[in-house]
Amino acid sequence: MADSENLPEGWEKRKSSSTGKAYYLNLHTKQSQWEVPTEPAGMGKQVNCCHLLVKHSGSRRPSSWRQDVITRSKDDAQSILIGYIDRIKRGEITFEELASTESDCSSARNGGSLGFFGPGQMQPAFEQAAFALKVGEMSGIVDSESGLHIILRTA
Repeated sequence: MADSENLPEGWEKRKSSSTGKAYYLNLHTKQSQWEVPTEPAGMGKQVNCCHLLVKHSGSRRPSSWRQDVITRSKDDAQSILIGYIDRIKRGEITFEELASTESDCSSARNGGSLGFFGPGQMQPAFEQAAFALKVGEMSGIVDSESGLHIILRTA
């Protein structure tokens, strides 16, 4: 629906097929609203995180780029992560350096970076932990269907 109305960046005016009334679509989030927007369209609430995943035999897919068949127990995976957390906290190695070599996720090639993501894009336990972190904060051990993680929020 073309209009001479100057909308803030990232918004588009559309016409409802059911009511004929104008509404406004956020082109980033695909959310709509009836009120004329006054601010540029944002990406919604998103976080940027790195993670280090240690899979175990009970993981959803017990294999990785590092190992074809993962047979370690969940307790063993937890012990491994506790050791990683200690090494990071002591300053022996950075989170990203450790994730690059030790994570069972293919994000290892990017230092564990998952980039920006919003609500509903990750497994619930992982998402809840990631959104609860402050920028620069590292989580404790997070248990998801994929395995056990530590998460570092970067933005």
